[in-house]
Formats: sequence, C-alpha cells, structure tokens
Amino acid sequence: MAVGPVSDFYTLLVGIRTVAVTESQFLINGKPFYFRGVNKHEDADIRGKGFDWPLLVKDFNLLRWLGVNAFRTSHYPYAEEVLQPCDRYGVVVIDESPGVGIVLAESFSNVSLQHHLEVMEEMIRRDKNHPAVVMWSLANEPASFLKPAGYYFKTLIAHTKTLDPSRPVTFVTNTNYEADLGAPYVDIICVNSYYSWYHDYGHMEVIQLQLATQFENLYKAYQKLMIQSEYGADAIEGFHEDPPLMFSEEYQKGLLQQYHAVLDQKRKEYVVGELIWNFADFMTNQ
Repeated sequence: MAVGPVSDFYTLLVGIRTVAVTESQFLINGKPFYFRGVNKHEDADIRGKGFDWPLLVKDFNLLRWLGVNAFRTSHYPYAEEVLQPCDRYGVVVIDESPGVGIVLAESFSNVSLQHHLEVMEEMIRRDKNHPAVVMWSLANEPASFLKPAGYYFKTLIAHTKTLDPSRPVTFVTNTNYEADLGAPYVDIICVNSYYSWYHDYGHMEVIQLQLATQFENLYKAYQKLMIQSEYGADAIEGFHEDPPLMFSEEYQKGLLQQYHAVLDQKRKEYVVGELIWNFADFMTNQ
C-alpha cells in the first residue's frame, strides 16, 4: 500500500509586541512595565511534579485574584501549555532554563557550557513565539564568583542574544556584588535575598538597611536595572503569634512590608520588579 507524503503541522497563536530596556525602565510596547509577581513551581499536592491541567486553571485564577502581572519559571522551563494562558491573559513570563545547581568549579567546564548552549537553543526554539515571554533567565543562584564563571556567562549570554536578539537576558544571582563575574554581561540584574529569614532570624528591623544597601551597592557597581527576583518568608496557615514569630502569618506579613518599604522607593530609580518566593506550597523532601 503506497503512502503519500505526510506533513506535520503545529498551530500556535501569535501576538506581536516589543520589549526594550532603557537606563531607567523596562518597556513593553514602549510603555513602562513593573514586574509585580511571584516565582512558581510545576508541582501539585495530588499528582506530584509536572504539568497538570486542573492545577493550571486553579493557579491562573489565584494569580489573577492576587493581581499578579508576571512570574518566573523557577527553575526550569514549564510545559508549553502554561505559556498559552499567559499569552491569552497578558501575564508576563521570565522563562528560566534548568540551570540550577551550578555551584562547583566543574559545573563551569567546557562540557557543561556546551550542554547549556544546546539547552538554550532548544528552549528558545520552543518558546520564542510566545509574546508573554519577555526575558530569558539562564540560571538560578550559580556560583558566579568562581573564576571560570566570567567566561562561561559571557559566552552563554552572547550565544543566547544571537539566538534571540529581541529579548533581554539575565541570570538570577545571590553572589556578593563585588565578586559576581557574570553580572557585567546581563541586561538586567535579578537578585535573590532573604534578609531576616535565612540569617538575622527574627530581626525584621535590619531588613530596610540591608536591602537598601544591596541595591545601592549593585547599582554603583553596574549601573543596571534590577529585579528583586526572590524574597519572602514561609508561614504556616493559621499560626499566629504576637509579637511576630518566624513561621507565623504575622512574621510573613511583617517581613514583606519591610521589603516593600524599600522597593517602593527604589522603583522610582532603577528597580523594575519584585517576585515573591513563593506563589504557593510545593513539595520538598522531608
């Protein structure tokens, strides 16, 4: 039996928009945009890690209820089905590669770099036509103070820009500003910090000074726009304590308020976004 030619086809809704970074603003369609959002995980309490249609519907209803306008795909690209409602509802996405755990010297080897280049090619080929995606994130909290990190990120960022010159490129750092060898090459600095959570436990009075100093040091060193890409505190629903105690709802609320006091000032200068960790509960190993 003769079989004629078979053509595979792929249908994709397309939106047209522009993205630009100036000295003081992140622009979408020429208008200033401020990332007011969260980080997420692809994880469900019933069916575990991975894509889940009912959870996606629930999540998007919660995101819209929260007034979120953006999220980061921490720490890997999500199923493409997640990007489709983002396009439809206008939720902006920072699309992150699975570059997490790059913390050893051998993680910056030529073998790792070659694989990372291929990963970016695959990710951009799949996601480049989604208008919701406005920025590529190459990695989360790499050891960017290690000597090979400079060449690694310089090469990786240049390659990513060759693949897609239309979007800014970043990676998410928690390295001291003086030692960060990758920061000179990003378009926007995404920085994670957990003042009064992973250190200075319980001392919310130090947050504003430490956070303002973080931003001022980074800006003095690099003169680049910034996003507070992770911040926050865990809380146990229904646990209350006065004065606020870690893991109480009051402590979580108070910590966020301290961050927001600084963010509300710095957004008038060079901060263009804030993403709370985390949108919703997710499973970790006991």
